[in-house]
Amino acid sequence: MNRVTVAPGKSSSSVTANLPEPAVIPVAVGLLEDAHGNILISQRRAGTHMAGRWEFPGGKRHADESDFEALQRELREELSVDVCVAQRFIVLDHVYSDRHVRLDTWLVTSWHGEPRGCEGQSLRWVATEQLQRAELLAADAPIVDALLARAAGKALVSSS
Repeated sequence: MNRVTVAPGKSSSSVTANLPEPAVIPVAVGLLEDAHGNILISQRRAGTHMAGRWEFPGGKRHADESDFEALQRELREELSVDVCVAQRFIVLDHVYSDRHVRLDTWLVTSWHGEPRGCEGQSLRWVATEQLQRAELLAADAPIVDALLARAAGKALVSSS
């Protein structure tokens, strides 16, 4: 498992320096990968934080569930898929101006059902090398970097 911490930007404002740190919000994130190596992303709905931007599917973990149970529940609720096989990919922290999220990211390689936007969100499959241009949330940038590194490693292995 990889752990990455993304530090918040420094502020010279004495007002913001004295504000309490926001509570950490645990989020389960699923990277659904199809047979061609494309990754599923979803668009944040109107009325949500960062509406219109793209992200990897997932959501907040409830206090009474494990990380994997949260992944299963979130992808069932958001995409109508049942996760069969997933492995933890990367865990990272990201601090926005108003929230601190901990993204527990899983690579999902097997699931039942056809992904669909159960909450009215748009979905699209994107080639790994195109993810940097997909207008993803800032918190997802280290995930994209890890996916690109993984893809480069696969390419090196397959060309030997």
